[in-house]
Amino acid sequence: MTLSIATWNINGVRARLDTFMTWLRQASPDIVCLQEIKTVDAGFPSEPVEALGYNVALHGQKGFNGVAVLSKLPLEDVSRGLPLGEDEVDEQSRFLEAVVSVQGGVLRIASLYLPNGNPIGTDKFAYKLAFMERLRRWAEERLKFEEPLLIAGDFNVIPHPIDAKNPQVWSHDALFQPESRAAFAALEHLGLTDALRASTDAGGIYTFWDYQAGAWQKDHGIRIDHVLLSPEAADRLEGATVEKHVRGWEKPSDHVPVIVRLGLET
Repeated sequence: MTLSIATWNINGVRARLDTFMTWLRQASPDIVCLQEIKTVDAGFPSEPVEALGYNVALHGQKGFNGVAVLSKLPLEDVSRGLPLGEDEVDEQSRFLEAVVSVQGGVLRIASLYLPNGNPIGTDKFAYKLAFMERLRRWAEERLKFEEPLLIAGDFNVIPHPIDAKNPQVWSHDALFQPESRAAFAALEHLGLTDALRASTDAGGIYTFWDYQAGAWQKDHGIRIDHVLLSPEAADRLEGATVEKHVRGWEKPSDHVPVIVRLGLET
């Protein structure tokens, strides 16, 4: 059996409800990780989503951020937010972890909305790097479980020049700074695999096109939405695709879904 897991920064689920529901019906992935739902939990359109057979876990926030996991399989052990140090405080809803049962064990899923970090040289960039270090520490602990693990979401990191149509345009942006890219590489060095890059080394694959300056029409895109897999999940990877056509729909998000297929029995 193949389990399909999607990630999508929806950029406001209520503002794009028709687009979202059309895609959900057509693509029908088994699990969906959403970012930037931009609503408190009570404002999420759970009823129509549940009518399509999904269980819903939410970590919402009014007007900003917010993540969700939707699953046709029952969701267990739902946890909201990355662990914090003794003196750390984080009121932003950017991380949601859940588990689903699969044959022989579990699949652990995390929906992630990593901070943008702009402008460089401000507290926002420092927060981005601190958040990435918290994520690294969390992933290091979870990898000790030696189970299929999938971290999916908007990382707000362009890992390599091939992941941007015009890399030089992003040279002063937090998404493409050496520190951001090194923090992403540190996750991979733990043993995590970039699912898309494990499936293809082709250029011209992007997941985000800005609304401004005709970026979509000119295909001036970047790849910042990623799915990272533990060794146990990477061993079961059957492929990864980007749903580029969705960006051309009416009232689109500036991001498009990424879908990963894993050979897992449920």
